[in-house]
Amino acid sequence: MPTYDHDATDTDTDTGSGSTDTVTVLGLGPMGRALAGVFLNAGLRVTVWNRTPGRDGELVARGATAAASPAEAVAASALTVVCVVNYDASDTILRQDAVTAALKGRTVVNLTADTPARARNTAEWAAAHGIRYLDGAIMTPATTIGTPEAVFLLSGPEELYGEHRPVLDAVGGTHSHLGTDIGRAAAYDIALLDIFWTAMSGYAHALAVARAEGITARELAPFAQGIGAILPPLFEEFAADVDDGRYSGELNPITSAVSSMAHIAGASESHGIEATVIRAAEGQARRVIGLGHGTDGFMRVTELLGRSRR
Repeated sequence: MPTYDHDATDTDTDTGSGSTDTVTVLGLGPMGRALAGVFLNAGLRVTVWNRTPGRDGELVARGATAAASPAEAVAASALTVVCVVNYDASDTILRQDAVTAALKGRTVVNLTADTPARARNTAEWAAAHGIRYLDGAIMTPATTIGTPEAVFLLSGPEELYGEHRPVLDAVGGTHSHLGTDIGRAAAYDIALLDIFWTAMSGYAHALAVARAEGITARELAPFAQGIGAILPPLFEEFAADVDDGRYSGELNPITSAVSSMAHIAGASESHGIEATVIRAAEGQARRVIGLGHGTDGFMRVTELLGRSRR
């Protein structure tokens, strides 16, 4: 992790190519506080601001500067990192006239989670106001920030990413620049969180069914981890199926998957447990079979879900 020498002479930050040892953090939720903390650990001069007062106390005690306003905060650094709840919140902050004016010629790295369309809209706004802009996503919990386990995705102009990479490296972990399409990091974020929350929904449902059958969550957990361990190689295999259009069902045709899903739904409903998610998956699989693909694998559903785009 890099550290910074404050004896170096700062340059003019108004051009956006100024001091590389300063950073502003807007948003001091758990993730924002973690980011500001590791920037401090790296020896950076850190300015912080949060809409709700009182979250900056520990950071200020460690040497951060608390700004009285977001305009004052962004004026303090060539680079501003934003990490708030969504783009409604970030737009409310960044599109204030005083903030927009102070950001001209400077760089914003927006690590706020939202949709690719919102990222592209904000990039267009930034370009129209002379603000340099990168969009990004953090794919790991706040507790990983500053450790090798942290995962950051960024997209936008490659030269801008390279310019600020030394500061961004201070937060540790793995950094992937996904290309110049500003919405690409958000697209990855949405797709990967889709996997996560669908899996968590399935796990919650599984625990409810297990409990109804007298199995505690702790009893099921080791076996659930075994199921989880099966998934990574399947992700790789099924990705090739989708990209190549193979959808092989040689080992497990979708007709077999439908049978399993029906058993899960039936057992759930016999205990009065809602089964809407698994019934929806079963319905998609049955539609694939109805289209004549009963010998294909479950990933044929990908084509079904994309039909509305064509």
